[in-house]
Amino acid sequence: MTNQIAKIFALLSTGSLVAYGTSKPNILILVADDQRADAMGCAGNGYVHTPNIDQLAQNGVRFTNSYVMGGNQAAICAPSRAMLMSGKSLFNVDEQLTDTETMPAHFAKSGYETFGTGKWHNGAKSFEASFQKGKNVMVRGMADPFKIPCQDLQPDGKLGKPEPKGYSTEIFGNAAIDFIDSYAKGAKANPFFCYVAFTAPHDPRSPAPDYVGTYREAELPLPGNFMPYHPFAFDNMKVRDENLAPWPRTPEIIRASLADYYAMITHLDKKVGEIIAKLKQNGLYENTIIVYAADNGLAIGSHGLLGKQNLYEHSMKVPLIFSGPGIPKGKTTNALVYLYDIYPTLNALCKVPSPKDINGLNLGNIIQGKQSSVRNALFTTYRNTVRAVRTDTWKLIRYPERNFTQLFNLKNDPLELANLATQVQYQNKVTELMALLAQCQQQAGDSCALTAKKILPLEYNPMEYKQIPDNNQNEYTLKRYFHDVKLLPHAAHDGEE
Repeated sequence: MTNQIAKIFALLSTGSLVAYGTSKPNILILVADDQRADAMGCAGNGYVHTPNIDQLAQNGVRFTNSYVMGGNQAAICAPSRAMLMSGKSLFNVDEQLTDTETMPAHFAKSGYETFGTGKWHNGAKSFEASFQKGKNVMVRGMADPFKIPCQDLQPDGKLGKPEPKGYSTEIFGNAAIDFIDSYAKGAKANPFFCYVAFTAPHDPRSPAPDYVGTYREAELPLPGNFMPYHPFAFDNMKVRDENLAPWPRTPEIIRASLADYYAMITHLDKKVGEIIAKLKQNGLYENTIIVYAADNGLAIGSHGLLGKQNLYEHSMKVPLIFSGPGIPKGKTTNALVYLYDIYPTLNALCKVPSPKDINGLNLGNIIQGKQSSVRNALFTTYRNTVRAVRTDTWKLIRYPERNFTQLFNLKNDPLELANLATQVQYQNKVTELMALLAQCQQQAGDSCALTAKKILPLEYNPMEYKQIPDNNQNEYTLKRYFHDVKLLPHAAHDGEE
């Protein structure tokens, strides 16, 4: 016994054993904004440079089929983050998180010291109710990344007045680093819950000056499902995200968009590395569960679209990585999961009881390799204009207002290019998946009819659309994506807006 005690004290003196909170690990959640699931090196993208995210995947478990459920408005990130924070599905939570015990509030009640920084698209009141500490918080959906409006949580528990600060990735990442330093210097009586919500790579696609030109546009391949415009109308085809490039989409402007998009991701990746280095420097890394995720994907030229207001894989599928104590290393799983499964999974990993009213599922057994799945199908939705269901192999997308259906075999056609719904030999599969879709709707509490009373035309003329900037565009974006004659031939004769 004396030798065992001596060994413990020896470990404590070298920092090899954490002397506090050993029964519960710390939590670090890193959330990107609009990052496609395939915009990481560890996902097989050989062009974007993400060494720190890749290392997280190498040190943990990466989910290759992680999805956001969708949204009832164009700003998908608001409902997505509400689901993440509540553990509830789209039809069971409001975007302001009213009367909802959020994940950080739940962990605070369970003895965690909570801190939040970055984008909070769910109202000031819910942030104040969720966190004990907060610095450089942006309570809105988007902003000029060079003048990011930030608020700090005051001693009275209220957010102060917003003031513009520097580049968003630096501002938010540094706030997390400062918190980790402060925590390490303190009593460390309780484990911490640190939530870092970046605004990168959300538009305006404006990399920090040091990252402009990181990628040579001519060397970047177009998405395998690139199209000059979407082949049919299904909603507002001029929604804000779609106005960031003219019609038709050209290879040149999509490559330019990808170059800036990847540059912002690489900058974000560097900051992720700095945050992790700070954990290691302070002896906190070995006892910290790290979750890396994003709030939704993005098209950037796929299917002729730019945004996330659709239900294709590129827009609904998101990165999801768990790394930390007790989590296997270098593992991937193709289990069908939602972003809002993070909440109950962290509860299980940290031995914190889960609230009974959440909809997310515990992924702990998948992480530990004890089971291969938690659900057989995923249901996604956008406004009242699109519904989709996918299984391991098949995906059906239904457009109620157009009375139109797409059917894809995701094993053979992961880019969703060959619509099989009109082929006779697949009618039984369409019928089967339509029934499954209706069942998923009922379970989720979605009352949208799968065929609308008024059917709108599929045909539209995108060549009549004119690109018009809004007040969210900064000087870099305006010059590059609205007035660059080399990228936008129309700019030579249209003049400035």
